[in-house]
Amino acid sequence: MGNRKLGRPTNQRKALLRNQTTNLIWYGKIETTLDRAKEVRSIAEHLITIAMRECDNTVEVKKTTNNDKGQTVELTVTNDKPSRLAARRRIMAYLYRMPVLRGKEEEKEDFEKRQKDIKHPVIEKLFREIAPKYKARAAEKGQGGGYTRIVKKGPRRGDGAEMVILELV
Repeated sequence: MGNRKLGRPTNQRKALLRNQTTNLIWYGKIETTLDRAKEVRSIAEHLITIAMRECDNTVEVKKTTNNDKGQTVELTVTNDKPSRLAARRRIMAYLYRMPVLRGKEEEKEDFEKRQKDIKHPVIEKLFREIAPKYKARAAEKGQGGGYTRIVKKGPRRGDGAEMVILELV
């Protein structure tokens, strides 16, 4: 079974689906046509499933480093296990990078401090917020999948295409 062509050349179609999947994960919902939503739903649910399987695979490691004063300091760092790292890299290869915007009332120093350790905010959101939420939901209900919902809005004014809202449940 192949993918829908969506009336676009391959490179444009792949870019469109990557962009809409990234926006769905980042913002939680998008407005698009029904055919595009069905394709994005398939991709997004696959990526969420990968993240769910690996969201708890971490290990704590103690590292010894020297600080600015020349003192030896022992730090406890949480690292990914190899399977989680591979999953993160697979997802990073598909999703685009989204820049994090500074809040209206947030100072520049506070923003830089908050974003210092986060290199890929979309991936972090997927592994830290979305995957654990759906993992708990799957354990509670005893089922997997069904992470997205399509709500129909009606036909678009210009060409009559069926418009929908695709959102994470």
